[in-house]
Amino acid sequence: MLPHLDAAYNLARWLLRNEQDARDSVQEAYLKAFRAYASFHGENGRAWLLTIVRNVCYSHLRRVRRETQPEEFDEQQHVPVDDSLETAARLRRELDREQLDAALAALPEEMREVIVLHELEGLAYKEIAAVVGIPLGTVMSRLARARLRLQRELKQRLAQEDSHELP
Repeated sequence: MLPHLDAAYNLARWLLRNEQDARDSVQEAYLKAFRAYASFHGENGRAWLLTIVRNVCYSHLRRVRRETQPEEFDEQQHVPVDDSLETAARLRRELDREQLDAALAALPEEMREVIVLHELEGLAYKEIAAVVGIPLGTVMSRLARARLRLQRELKQRLAQEDSHELP
C-alpha cells in the first residue's frame, strides 16, 4: 500500500483542508488498512485504501464539526514581498495556484472529492465509484457538474480580480 501514500495524502488534504489533519488521517487509515489487510481479496488496492482514507477523513470532519478550533496563524501571509522579477513571476504562479485551490475548496465536498480523485489522482470512473460508494453513472454526472462548477468559480474569481485591478 505504500505506493499509494501520495494519493492517500492528497485526497485527505483536499477533504480536510489541513495538512496536519491530513497526515494524521492518512496514518490512521494506514493502520486500519494494516489491521484489515486479511479482508482484502486482491482487487484494486488503491481504491480499497482510498476508501479507508475517505472514511477516516469524513469521521474526522464529523468529529471536528462538533468542536470549534481556533484559526491557525499563517506566517506566509506576513512575509515581506521582494520586488525582483523572479519573485513577481513566482508570486503570479502562486496566485494562480491559490485561485485554483480556493475555487476547488469552494466546491461542495462530494464534487471536490470526485475532482481530486479523477483529475489529480487519475482514478478511473469505476475506481471512483468503488472509493466513494456510488454508481458509475453518478460518478460521471457528478464529475461533469463539478467541472462546470469549478469553471464558474474560476471565472468569478478572475472577474473579481480584474475588477479590483481597474483604476
